[in-house]
Amino acid sequence: MRLLASIAVTLLRAKLRQSIVAAGGVTFSIAMFVALLGFMNGLNHLLDGLILNRTPHIRLFNELHISPKQPVDIAEAHHGDTAAYNFIRSVKPKDDLPRLRNATAIMGALEKDPRVLSVTPRLVAQVLFNVGTTDLTGQVFGVDVMKEVQYYMFQDYLVEGDPYDIATGNNTIVLGKGLADLMAARIGDLVQVTTATGDRTMLRVAGFFQSGIAEYDKVQSYANIKTVQKLLQRPPSYYTDINVKLHDLNAAPAMARELAARFRVQATDIQTANAQFETGSDVRSIISYAVGVVLLIVAGFGIYNILNMIIYEKLDTIAILKATGFNGSDVRRIFLLLSMIIGVVGAAGGLVLGITLQHIIDNVPFNTAALPTVTTFPVDYNVKYYLIAVSFALATTWVAGFFPARKAAHVDPVEIIRGK
Repeated sequence: MRLLASIAVTLLRAKLRQSIVAAGGVTFSIAMFVALLGFMNGLNHLLDGLILNRTPHIRLFNELHISPKQPVDIAEAHHGDTAAYNFIRSVKPKDDLPRLRNATAIMGALEKDPRVLSVTPRLVAQVLFNVGTTDLTGQVFGVDVMKEVQYYMFQDYLVEGDPYDIATGNNTIVLGKGLADLMAARIGDLVQVTTATGDRTMLRVAGFFQSGIAEYDKVQSYANIKTVQKLLQRPPSYYTDINVKLHDLNAAPAMARELAARFRVQATDIQTANAQFETGSDVRSIISYAVGVVLLIVAGFGIYNILNMIIYEKLDTIAILKATGFNGSDVRRIFLLLSMIIGVVGAAGGLVLGITLQHIIDNVPFNTAALPTVTTFPVDYNVKYYLIAVSFALATTWVAGFFPARKAAHVDPVEIIRGK
């Protein structure tokens, strides 16, 4: 085997420029594959963090559906009795979102379930923020602040303010950064909030929240649950949502259906709620893999052409090898070794260059008001991508070398010598 390897290296040196070009193609392909996949998956993880980290695995709520057949519809069956009356069809809106009945009992049952990691109540209030003569439509989310910090990374989205102060403070509110900018609000300011029933309350600004999604940050705000219950003049057991996190995310769809039937509430799971978002992440990953694979295939064609050129120009050498005792298998191994040397050298160089590019991308400043906690472009340094890149590169170069090697193995030395 050492002799075969020595012959393969000699043949490479004879076509050193072309061999370097072929190895360079593999290097470029691997580098682009690693850098692109690391960046795209880093971007996916960043976006996942913006959405999925703030999304419960299962959300329980009570959404009332309007019946398509209202009482006024039966008037048509009594023409004689209703001839003197004019009926106006209208469905009166509710002042607030329907509450979850027996929410305390539901949370108690869920906390005992071994599949459940956390159970967090939430109260959503539709409000108007009164700014001078202008009313801004918004929502106040009443939350258990410390549980939000523990399970939903609430503190990562606070650009100003202390979660503990918000959890323990009375009549405090955390405004979305976009909403705060519209109101020109600062920490410590008092803002007037009007509920759907017309009740007005003054709340002190204790912090600013930035999710990275501008449209959300213009309408959303947060307060502790007691503050929102007081705002709505509701009892301590009044909740509109129960957010559930599981130990196993993949169990969410089946468990959501189970809980909906068990507690007779509406339930939605994280996969259903974020189906479009997850599809976008999958598409980005597929595109990254596809680009990398295409680059590696192109590099494989380069190796294939180089080996065919060497075989054509070294027919005399192949004939001499066979005439001196080397059989077809030995010749095939020589050219496969030649191909794999190009692949290994190219893969090693590509891996080094790809990781270098990842570090360069990771240190490029990324400054945007929408994502204040992100200072550089995201990169995922998962070893899995390096192994995939190297494995595919070696497989590609082996396939690219196999057919020329088989061709070389079948060269007839007698015909070559006669041709001379």
